[in-house]
Amino acid sequence: MNKLSRTTMTPDHPVITVGVSLVVLAGMVLLSVRPPESLGAGPAGGVAHGIADAVEQRLPASGEPDALTVVDPAALTGLEEEALEYDGVPAEVSFPVLPNAEPLTAFLRERLAAEVRAFDTASPGAESYRAGWSVTAASDGLIGVRMANAETDSEGEKETRATYWYDTGDGTTRGSQSLLDGQSGLAALNALVRDRLGDSADAGAVLPVASLYDSVGFNPDGDLVVEFDAGQVAAPGAGPLTAVVERAEAEPLLSGFGRRAQRAATTGVEEFSVSAAPQGDGGPADEPVPGVLPPVDDAVDCADPEVKCVALTYDDGPGGGTPELLDLLAEYDARASFFVTGLPVMEHPRTVRRAYAEGHEIANHTLNHPDLAGMGADGVHADLDTVQALVYRETGYTMDLMRPPYGSTNDNVGSVTRDMGLAQVLWSIDTNDWKDRDPSVVADRAIDGASDGAIILMHDIHPSTIAASHKIVRELDAQGYRMVTVSQLLGDTEPGERYVDGVPDEPPADAPSDGAQERSHRPGD
Repeated sequence: MNKLSRTTMTPDHPVITVGVSLVVLAGMVLLSVRPPESLGAGPAGGVAHGIADAVEQRLPASGEPDALTVVDPAALTGLEEEALEYDGVPAEVSFPVLPNAEPLTAFLRERLAAEVRAFDTASPGAESYRAGWSVTAASDGLIGVRMANAETDSEGEKETRATYWYDTGDGTTRGSQSLLDGQSGLAALNALVRDRLGDSADAGAVLPVASLYDSVGFNPDGDLVVEFDAGQVAAPGAGPLTAVVERAEAEPLLSGFGRRAQRAATTGVEEFSVSAAPQGDGGPADEPVPGVLPPVDDAVDCADPEVKCVALTYDDGPGGGTPELLDLLAEYDARASFFVTGLPVMEHPRTVRRAYAEGHEIANHTLNHPDLAGMGADGVHADLDTVQALVYRETGYTMDLMRPPYGSTNDNVGSVTRDMGLAQVLWSIDTNDWKDRDPSVVADRAIDGASDGAIILMHDIHPSTIAASHKIVRELDAQGYRMVTVSQLLGDTEPGERYVDGVPDEPPADAPSDGAQERSHRPGD
């Protein structure tokens, strides 16, 4: 075998060789300081793929530093547009349609119809709803669709935003909240966002709930961009607000899916197509959504016979004194259930959001407190439906409990609430605080009547009740009661059924005597 001479071993293009070596070296350095999943194109991404990307030098994305990236629609092969059909308030809503992405089309069709309906139902004097779209990412098996909406009602026009993320592989669509690593990631981001907004927003209105983080994406540098609707966290006249959190601070807060979205959004697109239909059947991802808060504290087990639970419930609010009540409950790590009425929700929407963010339960108490037993089915449905929409738009939470005003209910109300997915919650202790405005009298009734499983009725619109609550919460805490939400007390409930307390069931006479005791709920008569 002939030996290679030095001349034979010397490359013909030394500059090119050095350049390629530097690129590969840069890729190795990049891999050493960033996690593989931040470089991969999804589940199949990894070290080898990361090196390939370092060599191929992905195209830079387009967009402004304080806005989500923008993909030219012309780069999406086969892209079409569909107009939403809605029978109600005049609506001009369009959204993108891509071949082999039918689950995304179905999701957008259903979600946008629900958003228009919620606006139409919740907004007095709803006049029109317009929405257009843009694409913020189309790479690595992900598509980001940003909706820009204009809602017009009796108070004028308001701009809103929402951004959705579609996985072409499994056909799931996620809201922007899923970019964050659980509730802890969202809470940490919320603190950074509050700092970035500064005096331009009401700090108390910036809370880690789903409704506020429904439009989140990335700028071309990979910084996290959060968009707030007009009036959400500042005066309506301030218009929409945007907070930008630098990449280095935002990346530790992202979920694995969020890191994929960041990579996709920061990649320029010359041409994109979905080559095949997804393996999954679409719909939202079946996983906990940051910002959607359950009304149950897993650290408390009301079924434990050694744990005494009681549910404090407040009707007709929120009122001007509700923030003081929330401060009190937080001091004692107590939870309550607020059966809110529609008109006060419109007057104090941020108080509702705060109560929800702090772990309290929000439940339906009708729009304007009618006697539901004297109404037809359509009237009952319309009255409750408006409050469902109001609370959903403010928090992102869909309520599953209601309380009929005056406790007045019948089979007709039961049928409507069953169809709406709402259980009826009455009470076992009535403090009569609406009639007797003496804080001492009200407090004594609540404390003397308290027992394991009790549901105590009060109204947070009365200053005397707020004053009474200071004594009630302090004394119940001293007696060893855990103050929990109604859902925590009752456990699973059946829509349409009536419940008056959460008194534990007596064990059957022939049951083993092991001290165990199942807690259930007792339907009302």
